[in-house]
Amino acid sequence: MRFLVTGSSGHLGEALVRALSDLEHEVVGVDILPSPFTTCIGAITDRFCVAQCMIGVQAVFHTATLHRPHVDTHRRQDFVETNITGTLNLLEQAAAAGVESFVFTSTTSVFGDALVPPRGAPAAWVTEDVTPIPKNIYGVSKAAAENICQLFHRNEKLPCIVLRVSRFFPEEDFDKEAREACANNNMKVTPIATGRLHGHSALNALRYALAGRPILVPP
Repeated sequence: MRFLVTGSSGHLGEALVRALSDLEHEVVGVDILPSPFTTCIGAITDRFCVAQCMIGVQAVFHTATLHRPHVDTHRRQDFVETNITGTLNLLEQAAAAGVESFVFTSTTSVFGDALVPPRGAPAAWVTEDVTPIPKNIYGVSKAAAENICQLFHRNEKLPCIVLRVSRFFPEEDFDKEAREACANNNMKVTPIATGRLHGHSALNALRYALAGRPILVPP
């Protein structure tokens, strides 16, 4: 099977390329940064690049993104171009190529202020009924990309699924109180306490998202 993995030089993208390659699948990795797991150095905002990468692809794992730590270093327009326009380019080319599965990695950050517990409550209870209230351009851009995925699923009949994952990037946590209360290394190994997601769990989620076919890592 031939896969396209966007963000193949990144944390999750690299893990995906490794897992798929170990199972002897053909993988096209695209990223703006070179790495041993990237076969095409280019941007998802480049329509020609995306079209070339999509040739012969049967399934897409879209993990390329500007994420929460970039809010302090990038313009809002950068988030619009990468997270929204880039996703649109991929969806258009995937639909045109007849791709069988499109898996978009979104984020729990789209919930934003909806995750703030009600007064007197120890935590917020999150279900499918919770209305997202993004609190920064990252959350807004990912929510918009989710809506575009839904549009292509409904109007273009593109098999598409969105996964909202919690954070597992290597940077320090952006919550000042959390950083002061716990050492950085401990923050990364206590996912229940900090809301982090283990990388292996992310791979398993993607495994089950791909049309129910167990092709990535064992449970």
